[in-house]
Amino acid sequence: MANAYIIGAYSSNFGRRPNESYKDMTREAYLGVLADAQFGDGHEIDVCWFGNATMFADGQGNIRGQVCFTPLVRDGLFPDRAPIINVENACATGTTALAGAVKDIKSGEAELALVLGVEKLFDPETGKGKFEAFNGGIDQLDADEWRRHYEAAGAAAGKPFETGPDRTVFMDTYAMQACHHMKTHGTTQRQFAIAAAKTHNFGADNEHAQYRFRMTPEEVLQDREISFPLTRSMCAPMGDGAASLIVCSEDYLKGCSPQVRERAVKVKGQAMAGGKYRSLDEPGLTYYAAQKAYTAAGVSADDIDVAEVHDATSFVEIHQAEMMGFCEIGKGGAFVEDGETQLGGKIPMNTSGGLVSKGHPIGASGVSMVYEQIVQLRGEAGVRQVKDARLALVENGGGVIGFDEAVGTVTILERA
Repeated sequence: MANAYIIGAYSSNFGRRPNESYKDMTREAYLGVLADAQFGDGHEIDVCWFGNATMFADGQGNIRGQVCFTPLVRDGLFPDRAPIINVENACATGTTALAGAVKDIKSGEAELALVLGVEKLFDPETGKGKFEAFNGGIDQLDADEWRRHYEAAGAAAGKPFETGPDRTVFMDTYAMQACHHMKTHGTTQRQFAIAAAKTHNFGADNEHAQYRFRMTPEEVLQDREISFPLTRSMCAPMGDGAASLIVCSEDYLKGCSPQVRERAVKVKGQAMAGGKYRSLDEPGLTYYAAQKAYTAAGVSADDIDVAEVHDATSFVEIHQAEMMGFCEIGKGGAFVEDGETQLGGKIPMNTSGGLVSKGHPIGASGVSMVYEQIVQLRGEAGVRQVKDARLALVENGGGVIGFDEAVGTVTILERA
């Protein structure tokens, strides 16, 4: 099958952006990725995969991408007959959109595809996050099923299931998993804090991150408790942002300038998996997505040089280090504590600052995770640079089915 390459990547700054609309941020991400790909305009783009998860909460569903691109079409900046495909797949929206674009390229359906994700989770009127917008990420048709599941699992984990007004239910599911990990494998709350502090320190050096301050493990532990053992510093914040990618075929790449070809990154392997109700002792769905992605790319976990994983909480960095095969199951806490996810460690992880520091505007998150790995593989990450990075991995999950994400994606990228 034909190869697909990413030749343009862009991320906005993430954070509270009350004076900018969805259309404003779409324009920024679009013009930004054109500039990165050294395109004067986007007239050759065949298709756009547009990612957004919560715009319906502001009254716009169904044709979100078309609405956001209308000013760009009117201004002659985007092809007026190019199709726009709307993607909503919870927190995995961005990498699901990328998967669609890559399939278009590999199938020969398109030569040049745009991927753009945008989200606004900060409500300027209330000054709070749009907690209600997250309700669609868990079964609302049979809520009693997951409540019973969590109550039984909470009893087994020694962490009774309870929700609160200052958080989403997802934080409580992560907290139960974290407590089970502690009870089963001897993982400590301090190890979660070490992961969080490391990631915040990466975020302090990322100009796009929502939180740009350094932390120690002690400061993380002293922060306000969200749901034991998770403190606020271990949990991703709500914010606004946009990110974008341009994907092309190998034939198209051959016609690009040497400068563009030198910065191209190959999509070496991609895989997705679906969630199910599972016991806390079973591997998560991303374990299976990773195995499929490694097979597709013809590599193993030991070949990966840098990784960006979906750390909606810092427990997840430890969990996903295990699911991706970077360490044995049950050893993730010690893996992090030993510095293996730092620069110079076995597998630097979340060098962007991860979701806990960079931020988590849902539709843009997965695209921005890929953006970070593009920057790493190009050798353009500055003080966050992983030396001689050649192969990168992005794990992105969304929604929940019990203790699984509803969907998990793993993408493997290679320096061209």
